[in-house]
Amino acid sequence: MMISYRLQRGLQMLMLLTLLWFSANLAAATPQPILLVLGDSLSAAYGINEADGWVALLQQRLSHDNRPYRVVNISSSGETSQGGLSRLPAALEQYQPQLLVLALGANDGLRGSSLEQLKRNLEAMIQLAQQHNSQVLLIGMRLPPNYGALFNQKFHAIYHQLAQQYALPLVPFLLEKIAHNNNYFQADGLHPRAVAQPLLLNAVWPQLEPLL
Repeated sequence: MMISYRLQRGLQMLMLLTLLWFSANLAAATPQPILLVLGDSLSAAYGINEADGWVALLQQRLSHDNRPYRVVNISSSGETSQGGLSRLPAALEQYQPQLLVLALGANDGLRGSSLEQLKRNLEAMIQLAQQHNSQVLLIGMRLPPNYGALFNQKFHAIYHQLAQQYALPLVPFLLEKIAHNNNYFQADGLHPRAVAQPLLLNAVWPQLEPLL
């Protein structure tokens, strides 16, 4: 009777260890979901260490919270909506992201580019992402007041229109928490310093977290 009991316990332990081994290997073989960030210099940590940028801080927060996402940042300083549109198809094919954080348009606005073209480019990127089964978080911008109230209003409205049309979560203004404090900006008055980057992440996080 004792031998039978020990044998039974041994088999149970063997089955448990086998299950744990398979679970561990399955977890190792399952790729991390990708969170892709496509933006301009504001997301590319212009003028500061890349590790201090809000996108790098996002990866740190996800890792700290044991969320299995890998953040891939393909943001580029000076990027326009047209440039982002040209690069996005290859990035979607390569990374197959579960989430796309789309943070473009500031350079279009600063250059006084066609607002109609900006809207078409953003819309095309949203459609591409959705065709690849990627959720989209849209991040909006505002322009300096010297561009005129009417142009700025039309520019900012594009993000709200697209968010409503495609039922997207929207961060209305990436720089909302720092826009009125010059101490948060580098000497050019446009790009946030390292000390401001956690505030940029805090502006994004409430809309991003429910998508994770």
